[in-house]
Amino acid sequence: MNTATINNAIAPQREVLLQHSLYGKVKTIEDLRHFLEGHVYAVWDFMSLLKALQSKLTCTTVPWLPVGNPQIRYLINEIVLAEETDLALDGTRQSHYEMYVDAMKACDANTEEVTDFIKDVVATQNIFVSIKQSRLHEGIKAFLDFTFRVIEEGRPHEIAAAFTFGREDLIPGMFTEILRNFQANFPETDLTKLIYYFERHIELDADEHGPMAMQMIDELCGTDEKKWKEVEEISVLALEKRIGLWNAIEEKVLQHDMASI
Repeated sequence: MNTATINNAIAPQREVLLQHSLYGKVKTIEDLRHFLEGHVYAVWDFMSLLKALQSKLTCTTVPWLPVGNPQIRYLINEIVLAEETDLALDGTRQSHYEMYVDAMKACDANTEEVTDFIKDVVATQNIFVSIKQSRLHEGIKAFLDFTFRVIEEGRPHEIAAAFTFGREDLIPGMFTEILRNFQANFPETDLTKLIYYFERHIELDADEHGPMAMQMIDELCGTDEKKWKEVEEISVLALEKRIGLWNAIEEKVLQHDMASI
């Protein structure tokens, strides 16, 4: 098996995501805000997948030791550098999560819910307790629970699978076009930071992070067919959970639209 085999295996789930009815439901600025308020959890937990990989594949403790494969260390550290300390629109350094939250604020989306959730994670010191006792939609809870179950298992090739194949790279391109239409039709709403976020995401994934992540999978699995099969299983599940997240956001958008009638 190889990465091409995995891409073939996850093609049905990718197609469901690419054709999801959510995209056609985001018609107003209020709809867009609801989308952002749900999607931000995927932006946040992506950072946890990334840091879990760094913890497993490099040395993050003292005394330093030459842990693992130097090529994999390079790949993961390069991705961490950009995702955790990228250049924001104003030239300052921010993580992609912080960049996204700033963009939400600029278009008056609610950031209190995700901020309160993260505060609760800090308070409980148990992500699973925080997920369970939160008031999040069940689809968002299932999405987060899956991510952190994979992290808890601690198997590097499976974490890498959720990171690499579970975060598809075509949807940001779709939303960039949607945002451009919004910017034209709702000029009173500042979407500059949001468009920058998605464009930056596309640029990094296509030119750097996508190929690096694929190389990381190759390095981690090698010729071990069992690992390749586990990568395939985790990748399919990750995309199914993303479909569940999209369903949850679509439900919230529809509920708001019905309430507005």
